[in-house]
Amino acid sequence: MRRLALAALLVLSATVLTACATSAVSRVDSRTFRIEGPDVPGGSDVPNQRMAAKLCPQGYRVLDSESHKLDTSTSGAITTYWTIRCL
Repeated sequence: MRRLALAALLVLSATVLTACATSAVSRVDSRTFRIEGPDVPGGSDVPNQRMAAKLCPQGYRVLDSESHKLDTSTSGAITTYWTIRCL
């Protein structure tokens, strides 16, 4: 019974962590999007790349890229912002 509970806890925690690592998207115009990546320790563009590939399956061009470190975070998390245009 403990193994089943442990397995259920692991699956639930993996699901919750995956949901926290998604990017937020806002539309600027018909082919331009602004992607806000999740807070990642050390910074990473991978969540932004995945979201850009979903939004623009034919390809995209990064118009602007910004990285911000939150002063309130103790983990050193960096948020990345991309502005992209679909090709």
